[in-house]
Amino acid sequence: MAARDIEMSRVDEDREAFLPAPAQQRRTTEPQYPPALVAVVVAFYFIISLAVVFLNKFILSSSEYKFPYPLFVTWFQLLVALGLLVAWAKLGQYKKAFSIIPPYEFDLSIAKRVAPLTVVYVLMLAFNNLCLQYVEVTFYQVARSLSIHFSILFTYLILGKKTSTAAIGACGIVFLGFVVGSYGEINFSWEGLIYGVGSSAFVALYGIYVQKSLAIVDNNQWRLLHYNTTLAILILLPVVMLSGEVSEILDNVQFLGDIGFWVLMTFTAATGFGINIAMFLQVKYTSALTNTISGTAKACVQTLLAAMIFRNPISFMNGVGIFLALFGSGYYGYVRYMERMTK
Repeated sequence: MAARDIEMSRVDEDREAFLPAPAQQRRTTEPQYPPALVAVVVAFYFIISLAVVFLNKFILSSSEYKFPYPLFVTWFQLLVALGLLVAWAKLGQYKKAFSIIPPYEFDLSIAKRVAPLTVVYVLMLAFNNLCLQYVEVTFYQVARSLSIHFSILFTYLILGKKTSTAAIGACGIVFLGFVVGSYGEINFSWEGLIYGVGSSAFVALYGIYVQKSLAIVDNNQWRLLHYNTTLAILILLPVVMLSGEVSEILDNVQFLGDIGFWVLMTFTAATGFGINIAMFLQVKYTSALTNTISGTAKACVQTLLAAMIFRNPISFMNGVGIFLALFGSGYYGYVRYMERMTK
């Protein structure tokens, strides 16, 4: 699922989860956990987060089951995610280890208040998968690197909060990386770039709307996930139908009866849901600084793996742009972390 990596209140927007972990609820004094446990949690996040991006790219444009229908893919993944959410919540009633997710609920009066968030959420997911369809995975991070800028802009316009000079300087480095990386991209796509910028904008809006919507469900991100996922399925279904993707799938796709295709689709959707669990564990058992380092390191690994797996060509200018975008994002995360610690 393109969930961000959900980013999103954290720097690395590729952790495309259904809800950003409420990092703003962290205390300045954070508990210490055994290094082995922290390592396992970070590794789990790495694996799940990378799987989300690569499996989606594999389905949309690179696999034997090439399936270039991002809206239908997004809707199907939401459907599977809802099933897993309900099943996990049910299991939690009998097994304490799974009790982090409360029983499924859907109250119409609450749903109406959550609906604006869901509209932003659906657009974020759709633009993310559309971007992934048109750009190489090596350029994916650069194409979606402007979410930090939009976050600062929307935070000021909507919440009236200003950003420090150091954080703005970090954003300048990211923007330079965006420009240089776009100019140097060999397989450049205007469609992918536009969808990437759109995804960045909706990622930023989503993070703000989540902060405003959590109060509706007593600051419980899992309850909000119930409503958000259910509403997203209902909202996206007519969009999928009107887009013409369903008729194109029925007319052009020859492997709909292949169980291997549906296993791949379902497994990809499960990794999208798994991002929620991974982010929950990472926020609970690691520090804010570890989250920042982990996100930036994951983006570097993702770029290197994409170059090796998909054989994406990287020009010198493209490489410089990728480096600047990643460095700027990491520096921004560090600056914000230090600001939180000194408050």
